[in-house]
Amino acid sequence: MKTTSGVYVRKARIQDVRSIHALLMDCSKQGLLLPRSYNQLYSHLRDFFVVARSQGDGILGCCALSIAWEDLAEIRSLAVAPELRGYGWGRRLAEACLSDAVTLGIYRVFTLTYQASFFERLGFQVVNKDNLPQKVWADCLHCPKFPDCDETAMAIDM
Repeated sequence: MKTTSGVYVRKARIQDVRSIHALLMDCSKQGLLLPRSYNQLYSHLRDFFVVARSQGDGILGCCALSIAWEDLAEIRSLAVAPELRGYGWGRRLAEACLSDAVTLGIYRVFTLTYQASFFERLGFQVVNKDNLPQKVWADCLHCPKFPDCDETAMAIDM
């Protein structure tokens, strides 16, 4: 039986960027999410929470809360290493981001995802992409799938 003792959720640190990048690239190759460049990760490091080992190096999960507008934030780059999947670490990461949103006074959070059922279990609902503000689409211009986005837009009001 696998155990997940010795791991915890914390804010990301500068030393985590390479591990976050590697995890996101692995998940991107599996078609689970879109890749992020090193530049994007360094620029948005303060947005990230990670699952880290209490002993040793490496990141086993990550998730970011990106502020999109004065009353809207996005959960993005949610990834968990294969050996920790099914133990609730993705949920813990997403909940850390949702808690952060509330702390910041943001009560509407959206995501663009390939994992709609996961976010439904957290209370998100499918929304029409056209109902999201134009500012949201600025990042999409750099996406290799633009303008043919195949992700599901979802949102939660807290």
